[in-house]
Amino acid sequence: MIRPLATLIGLALACAAPAAAQPVPISIGETHRIASKPLAQDRVVNVYLPSGYATSGKSYPVLYLIDGGLDQDFLHVTGTSALGALWARSQAVIVVGIATQNRRRELTGPTQDAALLKQYPTAGQSALFRAFIRDEVMPFVAESYRTSGETGVIGESLAGLFIVETYLAEPDLFDHYAAISPSLWWDDERLAKASGSFLTKPSAKPHRLYLTIANEGREMQTGVDRLVAALGASKRADQTWCYAPRSDLTHATIYHSVSPEALQYLFPTGVEQDPQSGFDIACQSPRS
Repeated sequence: MIRPLATLIGLALACAAPAAAQPVPISIGETHRIASKPLAQDRVVNVYLPSGYATSGKSYPVLYLIDGGLDQDFLHVTGTSALGALWARSQAVIVVGIATQNRRRELTGPTQDAALLKQYPTAGQSALFRAFIRDEVMPFVAESYRTSGETGVIGESLAGLFIVETYLAEPDLFDHYAAISPSLWWDDERLAKASGSFLTKPSAKPHRLYLTIANEGREMQTGVDRLVAALGASKRADQTWCYAPRSDLTHATIYHSVSPEALQYLFPTGVEQDPQSGFDIACQSPRS
Protein backbone atom coordinates (compact mmCIF):
# COMPACT_ATOMS: atom_id res chain seq x y z
CA MET A 1 0.00 0.00 0.00
CA ILE A 2 1.36 3.42 -0.95
CA ARG A 3 0.95 5.95 1.89
CA PRO A 4 0.35 9.64 1.13
CA LEU A 5 3.41 11.84 1.57
CA ALA A 6 1.82 13.79 4.45
CA THR A 7 1.24 10.55 6.35
CA LEU A 8 4.85 9.47 5.87
CA ILE A 9 6.13 12.84 7.09
CA GLY A 10 3.89 12.61 10.14
CA LEU A 11 5.14 9.15 10.98
CA ALA A 12 8.73 10.27 10.63
CA LEU A 13 8.22 13.25 12.92
CA ALA A 14 6.45 11.08 15.48
CA CYS A 15 9.33 8.63 15.51
CA ALA A 16 11.87 11.44 15.85
CA ALA A 17 10.06 13.24 18.68
CA PRO A 18 11.54 12.61 22.13
CA ALA A 19 9.41 10.86 24.70
CA ALA A 20 7.53 13.31 26.94
CA ALA A 21 9.06 13.65 30.39
CA GLN A 22 6.93 12.77 33.37
CA PRO A 23 5.20 15.87 34.75
CA VAL A 24 6.45 17.29 38.03
CA PRO A 25 3.77 18.40 40.50
CA ILE A 26 3.69 22.08 41.38
CA SER A 27 3.81 22.63 45.14
CA ILE A 28 2.96 25.99 46.67
CA GLY A 29 2.49 24.96 50.28
CA GLU A 30 1.48 22.45 52.90
CA THR A 31 -1.89 21.39 54.25
CA HIS A 32 -2.40 20.47 57.90
CA ARG A 33 -5.40 19.16 59.79
CA ILE A 34 -5.82 20.36 63.36
CA ALA A 35 -8.17 18.60 65.74
CA SER A 36 -9.88 21.63 67.24
CA LYS A 37 -11.37 21.48 70.71
CA PRO A 38 -13.33 24.77 70.53
CA LEU A 39 -14.83 23.81 67.17
CA ALA A 40 -15.13 20.09 68.02
CA GLN A 41 -13.92 18.96 64.60
CA ASP A 42 -10.84 18.64 62.42
CA ARG A 43 -10.00 21.85 60.57
CA VAL A 44 -7.80 22.58 57.57
CA VAL A 45 -4.89 25.02 57.72
CA ASN A 46 -2.84 25.73 54.58
CA VAL A 47 0.68 27.16 54.85
CA TYR A 48 2.72 28.98 52.19
CA LEU A 49 6.44 29.47 52.83
CA PRO A 50 8.12 32.39 51.06
CA SER A 51 10.83 31.89 48.48
CA GLY A 52 14.14 31.30 50.22
CA TYR A 53 12.61 29.97 53.41
CA ALA A 54 14.34 26.59 53.06
CA THR A 55 17.82 28.07 52.66
CA SER A 56 17.84 31.50 54.28
CA GLY A 57 17.67 30.51 57.95
CA LYS A 58 15.66 33.71 58.48
CA SER A 59 12.52 34.12 60.55
CA TYR A 60 9.46 35.61 58.87
CA PRO A 61 6.31 37.52 59.80
CA VAL A 62 3.07 35.57 59.52
CA LEU A 63 -0.01 36.65 57.63
CA TYR A 64 -3.13 34.83 58.79
CA LEU A 65 -5.73 34.57 56.05
CA ILE A 66 -9.38 34.08 56.99
CA ASP A 67 -11.19 32.03 54.32
CA GLY A 68 -7.83 30.44 53.54
CA GLY A 69 -9.00 27.24 51.88
CA LEU A 70 -7.62 26.12 48.53
CA ASP A 71 -11.06 26.81 47.05
CA GLN A 72 -11.26 30.16 48.87
CA ASP A 73 -8.57 32.89 48.94
CA PHE A 74 -5.35 30.96 49.58
CA LEU A 75 -4.05 30.93 45.98
CA HIS A 76 -4.92 34.57 45.44
CA VAL A 77 -3.28 35.90 48.60
CA THR A 78 -0.15 33.74 48.38
CA GLY A 79 0.37 35.00 44.83
CA THR A 80 -0.08 38.58 46.00
CA SER A 81 2.41 37.99 48.80
CA ALA A 82 5.03 36.49 46.47
CA LEU A 83 4.71 39.34 43.97
CA GLY A 84 4.86 41.97 46.71
CA ALA A 85 8.08 40.46 48.06
CA LEU A 86 9.54 40.24 44.54
CA TRP A 87 8.98 43.98 44.06
CA ALA A 88 10.05 44.79 47.65
CA ARG A 89 6.62 46.33 47.98
CA SER A 90 5.83 44.23 51.04
CA GLN A 91 7.87 41.90 53.20
CA ALA A 92 8.15 38.21 52.48
CA VAL A 93 5.72 36.50 54.86
CA ILE A 94 4.51 33.06 55.80
CA VAL A 95 0.86 32.86 54.77
CA VAL A 96 -1.37 30.72 56.98
CA GLY A 97 -4.70 30.09 55.32
CA ILE A 98 -7.42 29.16 57.82
CA ALA A 99 -10.24 27.50 55.91
CA THR A 100 -13.78 28.28 56.98
CA GLN A 101 -16.68 25.87 56.69
CA ASN A 102 -19.82 27.67 57.88
CA ARG A 103 -19.00 31.35 57.49
CA ARG A 104 -22.19 32.62 59.15
CA ARG A 105 -21.45 30.51 62.21
CA GLU A 106 -17.72 31.13 62.41
CA LEU A 107 -17.34 34.76 61.36
CA THR A 108 -20.30 36.52 63.01
CA GLY A 109 -20.84 37.62 66.56
CA PRO A 110 -23.92 36.71 68.60
CA THR A 111 -27.23 38.29 67.71
CA GLN A 112 -30.67 38.52 69.29
CA ASP A 113 -32.27 39.40 65.95
CA ALA A 114 -35.04 36.84 65.47
CA ALA A 115 -35.06 37.23 61.70
CA LEU A 116 -31.31 36.61 61.43
CA LEU A 117 -31.49 33.63 63.76
CA LYS A 118 -34.36 32.14 61.77
CA GLN A 119 -32.41 32.53 58.52
CA TYR A 120 -29.03 31.55 60.01
CA PRO A 121 -29.74 29.40 63.08
CA THR A 122 -26.07 28.51 63.65
CA ALA A 123 -24.79 32.10 63.44
CA GLY A 124 -22.88 33.92 66.16
CA GLN A 125 -19.94 31.67 67.08
CA SER A 126 -17.05 34.00 66.17
CA ALA A 127 -15.61 33.74 69.69
CA LEU A 128 -15.08 30.00 69.24
CA PHE A 129 -13.41 30.52 65.88
CA ARG A 130 -11.15 33.14 67.45
CA ALA A 131 -10.28 30.70 70.25
CA PHE A 132 -9.34 28.12 67.59
CA ILE A 133 -6.95 30.63 66.02
CA ARG A 134 -5.53 31.91 69.31
CA ASP A 135 -5.16 28.64 71.21
CA GLU A 136 -4.50 26.11 68.46
CA VAL A 137 -3.49 27.58 65.10
CA MET A 138 -1.06 30.26 66.28
CA PRO A 139 0.83 27.97 68.73
CA PHE A 140 1.06 25.31 66.01
CA VAL A 141 2.54 27.81 63.55
CA ALA A 142 5.01 29.17 66.11
CA GLU A 143 6.22 25.65 66.92
CA SER A 144 6.40 24.44 63.33
CA TYR A 145 7.94 27.34 61.42
CA ARG A 146 10.57 30.05 61.82
CA THR A 147 8.42 33.02 62.74
CA SER A 148 9.58 36.49 63.76
CA GLY A 149 6.70 37.09 66.17
CA GLU A 150 5.12 39.75 63.94
CA THR A 151 1.63 38.87 62.73
CA GLY A 152 -1.12 40.21 60.52
CA VAL A 153 -4.57 39.08 59.43
CA ILE A 154 -6.55 39.73 56.26
CA GLY A 155 -10.05 38.95 55.02
CA GLU A 156 -13.00 40.26 53.04
CA SER A 157 -16.76 40.55 53.59
CA LEU A 158 -17.79 38.35 56.55
CA ALA A 159 -14.10 37.66 57.17
CA GLY A 160 -13.65 41.44 57.27
CA LEU A 161 -16.39 41.63 59.90
CA PHE A 162 -14.57 39.01 61.97
CA ILE A 163 -11.33 40.96 61.63
CA VAL A 164 -12.91 44.23 62.77
CA GLU A 165 -14.50 42.42 65.72
CA THR A 166 -11.11 40.97 66.68
CA TYR A 167 -9.41 44.37 66.29
CA LEU A 168 -11.97 45.91 68.66
CA ALA A 169 -12.50 43.09 71.15
CA GLU A 170 -9.07 41.44 71.28
CA PRO A 171 -6.65 43.83 69.54
CA ASP A 172 -3.46 42.20 70.79
CA LEU A 173 -4.22 38.89 69.10
CA PHE A 174 -2.54 40.20 65.92
CA ASP A 175 -0.18 43.07 65.26
CA HIS A 176 -1.77 44.26 62.01
CA TYR A 177 -5.25 44.03 60.50
CA ALA A 178 -6.71 44.35 56.99
CA ALA A 179 -10.51 44.39 56.70
CA ILE A 180 -11.77 44.58 53.13
CA SER A 181 -15.43 45.52 52.60
CA PRO A 182 -16.33 44.23 56.08
CA SER A 183 -19.97 43.19 56.54
CA LEU A 184 -20.62 45.63 59.37
CA TRP A 185 -24.31 45.63 58.50
CA TRP A 186 -24.59 42.40 60.51
CA ASP A 187 -26.98 42.57 63.48
CA ASP A 188 -28.13 46.10 62.67
CA GLU A 189 -24.53 47.39 62.76
CA ARG A 190 -24.17 46.39 66.42
CA LEU A 191 -20.39 46.14 66.21
CA ALA A 192 -19.95 49.46 64.41
CA LYS A 193 -22.27 51.22 66.86
CA ALA A 194 -20.22 49.91 69.80
CA SER A 195 -16.83 50.61 68.21
CA GLY A 196 -16.34 53.90 70.06
CA SER A 197 -16.52 52.24 73.47
CA PHE A 198 -14.08 49.52 72.40
CA LEU A 199 -11.60 52.14 71.21
CA THR A 200 -11.37 53.78 74.63
CA LYS A 201 -9.44 50.78 75.95
CA PRO A 202 -5.66 50.82 75.43
CA SER A 203 -3.89 47.82 73.98
CA ALA A 204 -0.56 46.32 75.03
CA LYS A 205 1.20 47.04 71.73
CA PRO A 206 0.78 49.24 68.64
CA HIS A 207 -1.32 48.06 65.72
CA ARG A 208 -1.93 48.94 62.08
CA LEU A 209 -5.41 48.72 60.57
CA TYR A 210 -6.07 48.85 56.83
CA LEU A 211 -9.76 49.42 56.09
CA THR A 212 -11.43 49.70 52.71
CA ILE A 213 -14.83 49.28 51.10
CA ALA A 214 -16.07 49.01 47.52
CA ASN A 215 -19.19 50.61 46.08
CA GLU A 216 -21.49 48.50 48.23
CA GLY A 217 -24.57 50.66 48.77
CA ARG A 218 -25.79 52.22 52.00
CA GLU A 219 -26.41 48.95 53.85
CA MET A 220 -22.68 48.20 53.84
CA GLN A 221 -21.39 51.78 53.84
CA THR A 222 -23.09 53.15 56.94
CA GLY A 223 -21.44 50.63 59.27
CA VAL A 224 -18.03 51.43 57.84
CA ASP A 225 -18.75 55.16 58.21
CA ARG A 226 -19.56 54.62 61.90
CA LEU A 227 -16.29 52.76 62.42
CA VAL A 228 -14.25 55.42 60.61
CA ALA A 229 -15.86 58.13 62.74
CA ALA A 230 -15.03 56.19 65.92
CA LEU A 231 -11.44 55.70 64.79
CA GLY A 232 -11.12 59.40 64.06
CA ALA A 233 -12.51 60.34 67.46
CA SER A 234 -10.33 57.90 69.38
CA LYS A 235 -7.42 59.34 71.36
CA ARG A 236 -5.48 56.08 71.45
CA ALA A 237 -1.89 56.65 70.45
CA ASP A 238 -1.24 52.95 69.90
CA GLN A 239 -3.24 52.70 66.67
CA THR A 240 -2.24 53.61 63.15
CA TRP A 241 -4.94 53.22 60.55
CA CYS A 242 -5.62 53.75 56.90
CA TYR A 243 -9.08 54.14 55.40
CA ALA A 244 -8.82 53.78 51.63
CA PRO A 245 -12.32 53.43 50.12
CA ARG A 246 -12.63 52.32 46.49
CA SER A 247 -15.93 53.45 45.00
CA ASP A 248 -14.68 52.41 41.56
CA LEU A 249 -14.76 48.74 42.57
CA THR A 250 -17.48 46.25 43.50
CA HIS A 251 -17.80 43.51 46.10
CA ALA A 252 -16.68 41.03 43.43
CA THR A 253 -13.58 42.97 42.33
CA ILE A 254 -12.18 44.74 45.38
CA TYR A 255 -10.22 41.93 47.05
CA HIS A 256 -7.90 41.18 44.14
CA SER A 257 -7.45 44.88 43.41
CA VAL A 258 -6.50 46.10 46.89
CA SER A 259 -4.72 43.13 48.45
CA PRO A 260 -1.26 44.29 47.23
CA GLU A 261 -1.86 47.66 48.89
CA ALA A 262 -3.13 45.99 52.05
CA LEU A 263 0.00 43.84 52.38
CA GLN A 264 2.16 46.88 51.69
CA TYR A 265 0.48 48.68 54.58
CA LEU A 266 0.62 45.73 56.96
CA PHE A 267 4.21 44.67 56.19
CA PRO A 268 6.11 47.62 54.70
CA THR A 269 9.70 47.14 53.55
CA GLY A 270 11.14 50.60 54.04
CA VAL A 271 12.34 50.57 50.43
CA GLU A 272 11.87 53.94 48.75
CA GLN A 273 9.97 53.00 45.62
CA ASP A 274 10.03 54.90 42.33
CA PRO A 275 6.79 56.96 42.21
CA GLN A 276 6.21 55.58 38.73
CA SER A 277 5.75 52.13 40.26
CA GLY A 278 2.32 53.23 41.47
CA PHE A 279 2.76 51.83 44.97
CA ASP A 280 1.31 54.84 46.78
CA ILE A 281 -1.48 54.21 49.31
CA ALA A 282 -4.30 56.73 49.22
CA CYS A 283 -5.41 56.79 52.86
CA GLN A 284 -8.30 59.07 53.80
CA SER A 285 -7.49 59.06 57.51
CA PRO A 286 -5.49 61.25 59.89
CA ARG A 287 -3.18 58.57 61.30
CA SER A 288 -1.90 56.69 58.28
